Amino acid sequence: MTTMLEVCDLCVRYDGANALRDVSFDVMAGEIVVLLGSNGAGKSTVIKTISGLVKPESGTITYDGVRLDLLPASKVFSHHLAHVPEGRKLFHEMSVEENLILGSLKPDAKEKREETLKRVYDLFPQLKNLSGQAAGNLSGGEQQMVAVGRGLMGLPKMIMLDEPSLGLSPKLALDIFRIVKTINGEGVTVLLVEQNVKSSLAICHRGYVLENGRIIMSGTGSELAQDERVKEAYLGI
Repeated sequence: MTTMLEVCDLCVRYDGANALRDVSFDVMAGEIVVLLGSNGAGKSTVIKTISGLVKPESGTITYDGVRLDLLPASKVFSHHLAHVPEGRKLFHEMSVEENLILGSLKPDAKEKREETLKRVYDLFPQLKNLSGQAAGNLSGGEQQMVAVGRGLMGLPKMIMLDEPSLGLSPKLALDIFRIVKTINGEGVTVLLVEQNVKSSLAICHRGYVLENGRIIMSGTGSELAQDERVKEAYLGI
């Protein structure tokens, strides 16, 4: 398998305090890899640093052969990497379709916009019926679908999802995990940040556990699901 993302010795500080310390991990092409950990463990900081929204104090981030840590955030997404942020960050007064189109502004994505839009509507059939509705009028689950769809409109090789099930009902959360698996099955590599540990481990190939800004554990989804420390800390077993 080809390495899609390699993070080496990543250190990030906020206001003089360590947010990430010597974080190293990789994601292979075609995988679903999940980052697990409690609130404040550093999961979202990892995603934001890969995206260029946060600059590391040290360490390297190599994606598809390109050093992302040397690029401004505005250039990161030209390399077919999508970031679906926590909280969705939609433009609420714009329509569903207008929000989706914003994900396809790069020349290559713009060229295939109609084809990709059809793919998104096939993946999320309810959004086609809501395409003219203001995004702010949608339910939380529907808004999450728009956010994921917008990420896919950029034709990413890898998509990073930050807490996609947050605030959703158990049924809608299961729908989101099913969609993540479908996206991966279509050839998109996935880096997933989630607090829903059970569902994440059920669909991922591998995972890493963060605690206080460090990776303390890694393994396949099944290995982590059976680990006594994971069971006690995150699964309530």
